[in-house]
Parts: sequence; structure tokens; C-alpha cells
Amino acid sequence: MSSQKELGKHSFTREELLACSQGELFGPGNSQLPAPNMLMMDRIMRINDDGGEHGKGEIIAELDINPDLWFFGCHFPGDPVMPGCLGLDAMWQLVGFFLGWKGGPGKGRALGVGEVKFTGQILPTAKKVTYKITLKRVIWRKLVMGIADGTVEVDGRVIYEAKDLKVGLFTDTSNF
Repeated sequence: MSSQKELGKHSFTREELLACSQGELFGPGNSQLPAPNMLMMDRIMRINDDGGEHGKGEIIAELDINPDLWFFGCHFPGDPVMPGCLGLDAMWQLVGFFLGWKGGPGKGRALGVGEVKFTGQILPTAKKVTYKITLKRVIWRKLVMGIADGTVEVDGRVIYEAKDLKVGLFTDTSNF
């Protein structure tokens, strides 16, 4: 099976991301995105393996915000805000997607993050969230792992920053 990178695919629609959540994009047993409601992006605008600050790859993705999104009703009633952990999870999702896009075998698992800073919030009045991931290191051995920095922007303003996001691919997760 060819990787999406080998097929020359550098952007993905919501429909393609939904197919990825069902295991249809990278093949059985390989990296998947979560299904809605945990799928935290509507599209990947750009993905490559030679861009970004370190020349190791970058991903830019977007999420359209509307007041009907599930988390606004419960976090918090009368004071709706998108949970910060969902923005962090979206960044991990994108690092795992990058590894699958390159053809890495196995299921993605978040392995940690070095530092996270929140300096803003996502309210139901916002229009668009933009995720920017810059790969710092890609390990392609028995363990396939990506290490990246990322930002979350709301309507063009950076509100979250994460350093050293780590995601690995595992062909056997029974002992994880």
C-alpha cells in the first residue's frame, strides 16, 4: 500500500478525515484519527515533510467554530468555552496523522508533551481555530515517533503553545 505522501496528497477534506477515523485512509491496523465528537479538525490545509522551522515537516489544519459544538453545552453551563485539553489533543492527533501520512505502520498513541502554555480561550463567538504543527524530529526505526511543537490560533491569534509533543506508532498496543 502506498503512503498518502507517495500518492502526492498534501491536503485533506473533512470527508477524508472521517474516512481516516474509520481506518480507511492508511489501511487496517494503522494510524487513525478519532471519530466525531473527538475529531478536532475539519480539514488539513497543508501537510509536508520538508517544511516548518526545522525542515522536518509541518501540518496546518482548521476547525470551524459554531455555538452548537458539543463541548460548549457542558463546559461550562452559562460560561461556555472549549476545553484546552481538546486543543492539546488536536495537536497530538495531527502528529499521529503525519506519521500515518508518511506511511508509518501501527496505531498512534500520544506519549507526552514537554510544555503547554494557554494564553487565551475559544468561545462560541469565534469563527475558526487554526492548528500549526512543526515537526522537530521523526524517528523511523522499530519505534516510529514524531516530536513536534505546535500552536493553536483562534481567529488569527495564538492562544495555546505546546513544545515537544510526542506521538508514537505501535503495531501491538496490548502491553501499552
